[in-house]
Amino acid sequence: MKVVAFKRELQGTGASRRLRISGQTPGIIYGGTEAPVTIALDHNALYHALKKEAFHSSILDMEIDGQVQKVLLRDFQMHAYKQLVLHADFQRVDANQPIHVKVALHFENAEVSPAVKLHGATISHVANEIEVSCLPGKLPEFISVDLTNMDVGTTLHASDLKLPEGVSILTHGTDLTIATASVPAGQVSAEAAAEEKK
Repeated sequence: MKVVAFKRELQGTGASRRLRISGQTPGIIYGGTEAPVTIALDHNALYHALKKEAFHSSILDMEIDGQVQKVLLRDFQMHAYKQLVLHADFQRVDANQPIHVKVALHFENAEVSPAVKLHGATISHVANEIEVSCLPGKLPEFISVDLTNMDVGTTLHASDLKLPEGVSILTHGTDLTIATASVPAGQVSAEAAAEEKK
């Protein structure tokens, strides 16, 4: 994905306010061997890009004054109640250095799992994203979570995920719970009552 930005000379609250009034969003690029650079981005283009999942977990081509560099969106601030992006932070990416990024999880095949199909259970998504480490070129847009074999009372952990080649999960010492399957409480009591009537 490509992002066009412009170098920003003026800094400070007043300059940032004027920038936002003119339809632009202040930002910064940091990391790597170069000094941080303050930038301005087109607000509407950035606002719509932020709605796309891929924008948050893809290596972006940032063009500044005709030069393109690889960056990763690291943070952004939204206005408390307006649809307004106040600031965006980007980090330069070195193709040979591993990066740590949060990647979205896409849950698949819940409807064919024994938990749902046979027992009418609910599969709860405990985590919707997971932190991974990989080289920039190996960064996945998302990680698929196959729920085909989930049954009642089972738990799916990070260690159960099938990861793309060259991608590892940063567990921080714990095997993160990804999803659980359980039968809703009301349904259990209704089934028990039906059994008693037999």
